[in-house]
Amino acid sequence: MNVHAPPESKGYEIAIERLTGRVAIYRDDLVLAESTNAKVMYETRLAPVIYVPREDVCVDLGPETDLQTFCPFKGTATYHDVILGDERLSNSVWAYEDSLPESAAIQGHIGFMPEAYTHIDLGENQLRSVQDGNISGPLIDWLMRGAGTIRTPESFTKALAENMQQHGIAIQRLSVLVWSLHPLIAGKHYIWEKGAEEISTNVPTYEIHDHPAFINSPLRHVSNGLGGVRQRLTDANPRHSFPIMEDLRAKGGTDYVAMPLPFSDGRINVLTLTCDHPDGFTTENLGLVFECASVIARFYEVFTQRENAQALLETYVGKRTGARVLGGDIRRGDGDDIDAAIMFCDLRNSTSLEEELGRAAYIALLNTFFETVSGIVHANGGEVLKFIGDAVLAVFPAGEEPARARSNAQRSAIKIVEQLAELKASDADHHCDCSIGIAYGRVTYGNVGSRERLDFTVIGRAANIAARLGELGKTNGHRILVSEDIAPECADVLPLGPLKLHNVSRPVTCFALHTPAEALLDG
Repeated sequence: MNVHAPPESKGYEIAIERLTGRVAIYRDDLVLAESTNAKVMYETRLAPVIYVPREDVCVDLGPETDLQTFCPFKGTATYHDVILGDERLSNSVWAYEDSLPESAAIQGHIGFMPEAYTHIDLGENQLRSVQDGNISGPLIDWLMRGAGTIRTPESFTKALAENMQQHGIAIQRLSVLVWSLHPLIAGKHYIWEKGAEEISTNVPTYEIHDHPAFINSPLRHVSNGLGGVRQRLTDANPRHSFPIMEDLRAKGGTDYVAMPLPFSDGRINVLTLTCDHPDGFTTENLGLVFECASVIARFYEVFTQRENAQALLETYVGKRTGARVLGGDIRRGDGDDIDAAIMFCDLRNSTSLEEELGRAAYIALLNTFFETVSGIVHANGGEVLKFIGDAVLAVFPAGEEPARARSNAQRSAIKIVEQLAELKASDADHHCDCSIGIAYGRVTYGNVGSRERLDFTVIGRAANIAARLGELGKTNGHRILVSEDIAPECADVLPLGPLKLHNVSRPVTCFALHTPAEALLDG
């Protein structure tokens, strides 16, 4: 292709020009298309694209394929295979059968994918070089200078919408869907609406992927890598539409666009804009957002990475511990000496249960046990520090209220036994039983391990005693054993006297804590 210097551009633009004379598209010596009515489209940041009228295509095209892509400036592209005898070039040509106004001049024309042809004979035509323009203004100034100080995605979304308005983009609604890395939620959907004081944040679960409202939505199309979506809401009978368009039209929307916000790891998130200006979005304003999309995506990626890190840390090491790791306690030896009640809750008869139930059913039972224990611990101000095999290690930091920490620990133990008894009553053949040890004292709460692999845990005599009491309970017939520091907070305890515990140098004065629910577990 011949190229000459471009005229000066004022910003993002789409220009379609008629080419003169004969233009031919070749695959080696084979003419794919030959036309005296060809056109060229110039679009900011993209290479020029040649379009020829459908009737000037010289090879057979297959029927419309399942592939569709979406462009906020051109509309919905449909694809066809090129058939060359026994050879079939899949999805090698595209067409915009219902072009948007900016690209109406290429409606009914065919474009060829670069892989389909080897060269184009432009005849006497010369193509302009790509004109990137120099786009600036309030939105870019804010992204470059002010946006970096914003600390939350909600605040960023609000400021983004306000700066778009300041730039002259007539938006009525702005939304950002960001996929997350979380065991329970699929992502977050931030929605700004003109006139609303607060940002609306929806937190969809993974069931969203099977929900009809999502399946038939622009969010799904963009997330699946099919490009952007553009719909003039004032069109009477649009060829490609979505149910949400009716809702937006009823609220006074005139134009809608959904465009990808790609993250550096390849995940595709979605930015949507709804316009309320009678004429809809201008090419320049929409192009500005398109140009800024990668920068906007990076801000949301930073927010999401921090939220993902926090969620993963909370999932694997607990909320309190995760906050400490994020706060910088990441070196070996980092930690504090704290007073705390330590609980060690072990599943009884785990070996026989696994043999009896089989691996899959046993894992399901184990998860039920862990969920029961964790929920009760968290409800009583404690934190599950880790799962050790089929046991749970939990900590109840004392802070300024040691009596409360001890009380919360023993109350949790009673509630765990009671809830396990209720589970047995509902399914006597598949139920959990436990052995719990609780001790109180000063422990080191922090990092231990090798230089490459750390574990955040509690180290100290109280932690050791709690674990040994949990083991002892499996053999002496008591489900809950507590040290003498815990006993004053208990209503119904049986003194067991000083007991010799494995790997504990001095005998420990112990008590058995009972609850009427144990009769159900014994029955």
